[in-house]
Amino acid sequence: MPMYESGEDLSGKIRDLSRARQSLIEEMQAIMFYDERADVTKDPELKAVIEHNRDDEKEHFSLLLEYLRRNDPQLDRELKEILFSNKPLKELGD
Repeated sequence: MPMYESGEDLSGKIRDLSRARQSLIEEMQAIMFYDERADVTKDPELKAVIEHNRDDEKEHFSLLLEYLRRNDPQLDRELKEILFSNKPLKELGD
């Protein structure tokens, strides 16, 4: 896991948040890999397995995002403002 500061200097909370954020990145990368593989796979049975695996990664991503939302108050505020809004994207955020 990339660390930008010395690990022993960081609080346990920040180390755990960093672990969750890095895991979130890795889950999104896995989703991207599976999407690409499914898109080019010709065998329908293999394609179905790859898509199933991709969707499992989406569940993992969602669980990590929820953990971060519960443990990062500012992220919680941003997600509550932006997610599931019907406003145009250009009207959301700062």
